[in-house]
Amino acid sequence: MKKVLFLVATLGLLITGCANDEQASQELEKVTLVLDWTPNTNHTGLYVAQAEGYFEEEGLDVEITLPGESGADQVVAAEKADFGISAQETITEARTQDIPIVSIAAVIQHNTSGFASPVDKEIKAPADYAGKTYGGWGAPVEAAVIDSLMKQEDASIDDVSIINMGNTDFFTAVERDIDFAWIYYGWTGVEAELRGVDLNMQYLTDYSEKLDYYTPVITTNEMLIDENPETVEKFLAAVAKGYNYTIENPEEAADILIEAVPDLDPELVRASQAWLSPKYQDDAAKWGVQDVAVWENYADWMYENELLETELNATDAFTNEFLPEE
Repeated sequence: MKKVLFLVATLGLLITGCANDEQASQELEKVTLVLDWTPNTNHTGLYVAQAEGYFEEEGLDVEITLPGESGADQVVAAEKADFGISAQETITEARTQDIPIVSIAAVIQHNTSGFASPVDKEIKAPADYAGKTYGGWGAPVEAAVIDSLMKQEDASIDDVSIINMGNTDFFTAVERDIDFAWIYYGWTGVEAELRGVDLNMQYLTDYSEKLDYYTPVITTNEMLIDENPETVEKFLAAVAKGYNYTIENPEEAADILIEAVPDLDPELVRASQAWLSPKYQDDAAKWGVQDVAVWENYADWMYENELLETELNATDAFTNEFLPEE
């Protein structure tokens, strides 16, 4: 009889526990985040927030999704996703076209991108782009940046052949049909180191202060900000905690990303994370904060280079309002 009563009591506890778990799950607010590209170390803080339960602590059930053909910005602006990953250059263009998307945090404080080429291409400065072939993705900003760098050295973009290399990876493309490409050093540059490929790099920040813009950034749409600011605040509280963890614990954070996305190369993830973790916050007072001068400088550069039809109202393009106090 005692055994029966014990089994009944145990079963009751299990049922109650399952019911409580189900109720807790139902009480979480479901939100969606769409990435800008395939998962990489730019996104580690997001996966840390998910794995360590930071989203759940804020009452959120966050689904991290990959971008479709329409891209993250369009999905977020159309309210088909609550949050997204983007970059200052695309948000700037979107805002001047009255697209209601807003940057709510800078993932990395300074632009870590630049033009890369294997050393045997003998491209040591922008003037050396003359007579070479650039492989890109077909955006007008690419030619504008190359042109602005070359003009500083009395060279002309007219002497550069520009082709669209699509989804071809950098290492295949430079062996096949291009000489240089625009990369993020924290991923492709670190991969080159692991492959034993020596690169020449021209970082954009070495040539113009105006090209030191935020890339990537975290976005949301104006409707969510207006109608449910508490969700934005809770989301960023968890994300900031995830990135701060990644800053302080790059090795553990890398392992979390590797576990979440098993298709990634573990060696590349760990090396990239070691390189990138100090750069998330860098010289900023805290992770995620954005400066209006950075937004105005880059928007001015885009307008001067005829990439914008109208000037940007920078204060509408971003906000620090939802970042945690500490």
